[in-house]
Order: sequence, then structure tokens, then C-alpha cells
Amino acid sequence: MDFSEKIQALSAKVLKSIDLIQTEEATKQAFVIPFILALDYDVYDPAEVIPEFSADVGTKKGEKVDYAIMREGKSAILLECKWCGADLNKEHASQLYRYFSVTESRIAILTNGVKFRFYTDLEKPNQMDSRPFLEFDLLNPQESLIPELKKLSKPHFDLNEFISVAAELKYTREIKLILANQLVKPSEDFTKFFASQVYSGRITQNVLEQFQGITERALKQFISEEISQRLKSVLEKDKDQDDTDSEKTLPDISQYRSPKQRDDERIETTSEEVEGFVVVRNILKRIIEPNRIIYRDTISYFNILLDDNRRKPVCRLYFGTSQKYLALFDNPEKKEEKIPINTISEINQFAKRLKTTVLSYDENTN
Repeated sequence: MDFSEKIQALSAKVLKSIDLIQTEEATKQAFVIPFILALDYDVYDPAEVIPEFSADVGTKKGEKVDYAIMREGKSAILLECKWCGADLNKEHASQLYRYFSVTESRIAILTNGVKFRFYTDLEKPNQMDSRPFLEFDLLNPQESLIPELKKLSKPHFDLNEFISVAAELKYTREIKLILANQLVKPSEDFTKFFASQVYSGRITQNVLEQFQGITERALKQFISEEISQRLKSVLEKDKDQDDTDSEKTLPDISQYRSPKQRDDERIETTSEEVEGFVVVRNILKRIIEPNRIIYRDTISYFNILLDDNRRKPVCRLYFGTSQKYLALFDNPEKKEEKIPINTISEINQFAKRLKTTVLSYDENTN
């Protein structure tokens, strides 16, 4: 199993068992230790991992940080753990901050076993930054960050190389957070920039208030359209050079069509339903064999099932009208919950709920 597969397996484990974990110690055993093992460090070898790592800090004696990962006899990475239900935004990394300055460690991690926040000393030497340069969420693992995480693993650990990319990771992350906040509520300066580009009159307070809503809607529409267009590009097959009407070819998903599907000339599998099926399948292939995801199209809706079993609905797509709906079944009663969506790419926002549904049917899913 390669590193990416280990992380995906751990992600599935967290999703399946997070509601059962009620203490910090249980969090360490269930999530944090497996994370350290995924990095290829031996948690039972004190030359590699020291639990309850202690270092005297000024007048404070006997304080301990939960784990220290060792390299060449020196602490290289410090980990402070909280309960998986703890909000890291409200937790203070005070112990990490103190230990960082009196040990050889250049990397510190604050975690609740689900989210892992990585710190270093980019702003002042030997003083831990107040903000992390990287955050990794096991419930929503970003594939683009897995190669960066891999650089901390035992076979690939190179401190100088990792620190050299930490600055870019840190400032990229902070810019993305700023953009995310602007999407929710554009600031006056942000709005003024766009207004000044398109409005020729004097920008008064009333104009700014009007453009705040316009800017917010324009940004959201732009991002939604970009995601939708990229998805369509991925799904497109090469066009026939002689095809004069420029129609797009649908990907062939017939191998996932249920043999139990009723043959009815009124049933037509549309291009949007195909795109929706591919999105759902790509979400679930991280935790289950893709060939277990089967569809049965009907006149009223497009049904996506686990193991071609009507008692195991994953979701339904209602794409036959101008308003699209995604129906989910992650509640205990497995009752259908129809959610309006505007674009097919919005299905990705419900990835966690789709995974929860599948895992609830299949306790043996890895």
C-alpha cells in the first residue's frame, strides 16, 4: 500500500468511527497513532517516537507534549493532541509554542485526530508561527496536499526541503482563506477594486453597497461555471473530426447499468445524469470498489445503488426539470431527502454524506 492509499484508508476509518470516540486518549489510539504509522514511523520504538515527551521550559517543570518524532536522536516533529470533537479554532497550542523554542524541533502539529495543523518558524527563527502553514483534514483529504504530507514520512524526510516549501504552502493557504471570506462577504476594498474596473461614475457609499452584492454573485457564478466547464472537459471524449454538429460524446457507463433496469422507451439517460453518476462514483471510489456502484435509470429519477440493491440507495438524481435535485439517504431511517442544486459539480459538497451512506450499508468497507 503506497502512502496515498494509507491516507485514504485512514480517512475511511475516521469517517466510519468518529462518532464512537469520546475521549482524547481514544482519539490518540484510533486516529493519531495510525497517522504516525502511515508516515512509516514505529510508535513502539523510542528511538523514533517518544510519547509524553518532556522538556523543561523556564520555571515550568514536568510539562509534556503528547508525541515527539525523533530523527538522529533529536526531536524533529512535535504533536499535541486533542479529542476528535474539539474545535481546533478554540484550542491553544501553548505547549507546542513553549516546547518549540527549547527543542531542536522545527515542525509542530496540533491535531484532534481529524484535522492536522502544521507549524514552523517562518516569521521568527526558533519561535513557532501563530498560524499554520498547512492544514490537512482526514474527513476531506485534498489530493493535492498528499505529496506535501508525504515529505514528512520517514523514507522521504528532508527537513530543509520541507521548510523551503512551507512558506509557499503557508501564504497560499492564507490567500485562499482570504478569497473564501470574500466569497461570503466581499470587503469594501475588495468591492471597490472591481467597481472601479467596470463603473465609470463616482464610487459613493451607495454604489459600494450595490456592488457588494453584485461582486459576491459574480464571484460565485464564475467559480461555479469554471468548475462545471472543467468537469465537462474531463468527461468529454475526443470528437470525430467529421462531426459537423459539434455534439459531445458521453462517456460509456453502460457497464454500470443494472441488468434489473426496466426497458422502457420513455427512459432516457441524459448527459447530465451521466456526469452526475461519474461525480458520485469518483467520490466513492476512495472507499469502495467502483464496480459496486450501479445505476438504475427510471422515468422519474436516476437511481444510484450499492451492489445493485434497491435497499441500499446511495442517492438519486432528479435532473428532468429546470431545478435539479440530489436526493440523499444518510439519515437513520434511510428516508429520501431532496436537496436543490444548481450545477452538477455541487454534488462534491455532499461527499461526506455520500460516504457515510455507503459505509452504513457496508461495515466491511475499507
